[in-house]
Amino acid sequence: MITLKQADVIIDAIIARGAELNCRPISAIVVEPGCKVKAFKKEDGASMIRFEMAYGKAYAALALGRGSSLVHERAQERPIFMRYLIAASGEQLFPEAGGMLIRDANGDVIGAVGVTGDTGERDEELAVHGIHAAALKTDEDCRHMGRRIGLIEANPQRATK
Repeated sequence: MITLKQADVIIDAIIARGAELNCRPISAIVVEPGCKVKAFKKEDGASMIRFEMAYGKAYAALALGRGSSLVHERAQERPIFMRYLIAASGEQLFPEAGGMLIRDANGDVIGAVGVTGDTGERDEELAVHGIHAAALKTDEDCRHMGRRIGLIEANPQRATK
């Protein structure tokens, strides 16, 4: 399970990097497996409901076992299925980029991070930066570990994208 110290390092690195990149005010959350909140910070000037958005992105990553940018892609491909998942989650799942699983050196999921405030792509970039700042791993870092990581694509066309 992720520690409070690791969660603080992740969030502080995300916010610092967001400032370096001149992002809009960032909010970030780190949750444990089961989506229990470990830490959350919202930069001054961030708009309303940022907690809910960050939480929803982290929830999506944990619930579906993949980064929320992939969840977003699936939502576009299969909107009826995604609407069901959102409803089944009690409206907690937010299928937008910026939520990522946090893995340890063995590839085991120890939590998730949700970042919101800028574009989805930038939110995801910041999430990766925070995870790496804590010397932890993303799905992409663990891709070589095989199918349990969940990045093996069944469709070879999709794997090249």
